[in-house]
Amino acid sequence: MVNPLPLNALGKTGLSVSKLSLGTVKFGRDQGVRYPTPVKIPTDTEIIYLLEQAAEMGINLIDTAPAYGNSEERLGHLLGRTSQRWLICTKVGEEYADGISSHNFSPEHCRMSVERSLQRLEVDVLDIVLIHSDGNDIDILQQQGTLQALQALKQAGKIRAVGMSHKSREGGELALAMGADVMMATLNRSETDDADLIQKAAASGCGVLIKKALSSGHGSSADLTFVAQHEGVHSIVVGTTSAKHLRENVEAVNAAG
Repeated sequence: MVNPLPLNALGKTGLSVSKLSLGTVKFGRDQGVRYPTPVKIPTDTEIIYLLEQAAEMGINLIDTAPAYGNSEERLGHLLGRTSQRWLICTKVGEEYADGISSHNFSPEHCRMSVERSLQRLEVDVLDIVLIHSDGNDIDILQQQGTLQALQALKQAGKIRAVGMSHKSREGGELALAMGADVMMATLNRSETDDADLIQKAAASGCGVLIKKALSSGHGSSADLTFVAQHEGVHSIVVGTTSAKHLRENVEAVNAAG
């Protein structure tokens, strides 16, 4: 039996999140991904089993995006068949169709994307919505108006917390300065550029989610202990379709103390 994960306050958002979150790229997309082994998209039955296992281990946050194929639609259909009330983080800015990604960060597209995610996920309010950066962080934040559009949707009651999944240290700094509620930063043993930014963000009341803790599948669950021990980390997003790997990941996070 695995000890349930601890919950952390996600900055000043009012949300409490498990130290490990479940990423769902593999629920809906098997092309254009950078994993060391081929992706096999799970069946509905396999997803429900994985979700129930995750809930038993204390996981309460699921990460998805329009860029993850039909992940949002599948979650909207399946989450209600589990026993837990899940928190959901989704994104705007990147689209995926016919094996190809494209990007649109305009306020108009942002609003459309949020309304579509509400419908796909079958919810009245989205817990967290992040800008899904293509790498041009500064342009997105200074020229596109995407974060301001998300903040307006938050004021309208459609989103509880907004922010950015940034690609550059400078982008993370700017998103924080512009009032992001949540940032999704990169941290693993070989990528530590965001390390002090993570601490700074958390200290200022910004929620911190971590991506690429396993270097897109090239690391081991032991690396999660390293990330979980880092000051300022509220939740680590790791995708899997294997209950065995999920259990190993939870054990590694719990080992951080």
